[in-house]
Amino acid sequence: MLAEEKSQKTYPTIAEVGDEIKRVADIGFPIAAMSLVGYLKNMILVVCMGRLGSLELAGGALAIGFTNITGYSVLSGLAMGMEPLCSQAFGSQNLSLLSQTLRRTILILLIASLPISLLWLKLESFMLIIHQDPDITRVASIYCCFAIPDLIANSFLHPLRIYLRSKGTTWPLLWCTLLATLLHIPLVIFLTFKLKLGVPGIAISSFVTNFFTLFFLLLYMLNTRAPKDPLSVPLITGTPTRGKEWGMLIRFCIQSCLGVCLEWWWYEFMTILAGYLYNPRVALATAGIVIQTTSLMYTLPTALSASVSTRVGNELGAGQPERACLSTVVALGLALASSILGLLWTTVGRERWGRVFTSDGEVLQMTAAVLPIIGVCELANCPQTTSCGILRGSARPGIGAGINLYSFYLVGAPVAIVLAFVWELGLVGLCYGLLAAQVTCVVSILIVVYRTDWESESLKAKSLVGKGSCDAFVHADQTVKCEQGIVFLNESNVPQR
Repeated sequence: MLAEEKSQKTYPTIAEVGDEIKRVADIGFPIAAMSLVGYLKNMILVVCMGRLGSLELAGGALAIGFTNITGYSVLSGLAMGMEPLCSQAFGSQNLSLLSQTLRRTILILLIASLPISLLWLKLESFMLIIHQDPDITRVASIYCCFAIPDLIANSFLHPLRIYLRSKGTTWPLLWCTLLATLLHIPLVIFLTFKLKLGVPGIAISSFVTNFFTLFFLLLYMLNTRAPKDPLSVPLITGTPTRGKEWGMLIRFCIQSCLGVCLEWWWYEFMTILAGYLYNPRVALATAGIVIQTTSLMYTLPTALSASVSTRVGNELGAGQPERACLSTVVALGLALASSILGLLWTTVGRERWGRVFTSDGEVLQMTAAVLPIIGVCELANCPQTTSCGILRGSARPGIGAGINLYSFYLVGAPVAIVLAFVWELGLVGLCYGLLAAQVTCVVSILIVVYRTDWESESLKAKSLVGKGSCDAFVHADQTVKCEQGIVFLNESNVPQR
């Protein structure tokens, strides 16, 4: 009888699964919509650059790629380091730690913005050293100089978004972003064409729009602030564990940053290699379409990753490991469905989608050849991205960073180079390299997720953010003193550094 009851408790009911799908959708849908709004904003910038002329378009494209690689990817990755602490702290109602993590992450991002700003100011010198076109470099340098204030805006925006998301508050994020983007359209037209500021006007409109978003978010938070809001809770200062908390947050930030940047940079690496292929004009144009396609398809995996990170962190922090496991299964199921839709879109609609960007026959032919491969990549990418969210929610971002390192650079990059240049498959070979990286990545990360001991992760969450638990993070072969007693954790269940 006891065995039957235990077996019944092992499997969730249909009602529980439906409730979890609703929870994930409530968090993820606004994030997906917000990503689409951000995609629209970037398209407006590119269109405006194209209206200014081919030189401005080339310089702007160079600047956007450079700022993405050296700035925005770094800040976004660093901010993700606060996800494990914030989501688990909210689940355990450790409001003081939640507000401290927000403030500390903003400070970390502001400090990181200083060297990035210096690098952007020196863009022209750097590009001339590697023999880039002087005229294109000059335009890109102007854009980067005027985009520096955007680093400040993002240093506040990224942590605030994650802070609100950790509480399941994502709809206000969408409305604030949408309102700011609606203001962005007349603003960029006015600055760029009416005032004839050109490229500086485009850069100014971009960071002003982000400051609008920041202003609307702060306005919302002030108007909805309650006595029990984490930012209203007095900070606990002078505690003996303050240094350990800082060290823990910095470690998570570095690990998350590596995980994000290693994958983000690979796409730029593929674009650079495309420039060395036979007929680079066609290869680079097709690579540009591929990147736009993957960026659009990435909205759903990003939303699922963010929502499952929040759900897993909340449930582990609340001491509900079975609910965290259910969130994982539901999110992976939704990721699989999403990836199938992506495959169908890039396979069935590849010719029509290519015509959205160009009418060049050679580019359309190559686009039609590589988009089905990108669709197969999506079958792996969506579950892989979602699984990274699971690892962040369970305070294991270092594992994801390590998997991304060897999957993309020790497997994907060599395969791409051999197929593209040795076997002379061209851009198709580069796409097969991406496929090899994605398959390696998803298999490795799913094995880690499958082997997760959720009871152990719940105990580690209690040690990490629990009010009455031990102060330090759990390390291998250490004894964790909790309120209920003493628990021994195995080394295999401890997050990797």
